[in-house]
Amino acid sequence: MKVHVDFDRCESNAVCMGVAPEVFEVRDDDYLYILDENPSEELRPQVEEAVRGCPKAAISIED
Repeated sequence: MKVHVDFDRCESNAVCMGVAPEVFEVRDDDYLYILDENPSEELRPQVEEAVRGCPKAAISIED
């Protein structure tokens, strides 16, 4: 699984970080960072929840 973020759509609201902090982080500069572009399958449920919960639909998963 590979995580993609459309940074043109992302508002760095940190919903994804709240769901999957091992994968996403919003830092003090108010930008979202992908900590792990290829997270393990055990994190798939959290990453999928982050995809569904993103208010701007900026996150996607490629298998």
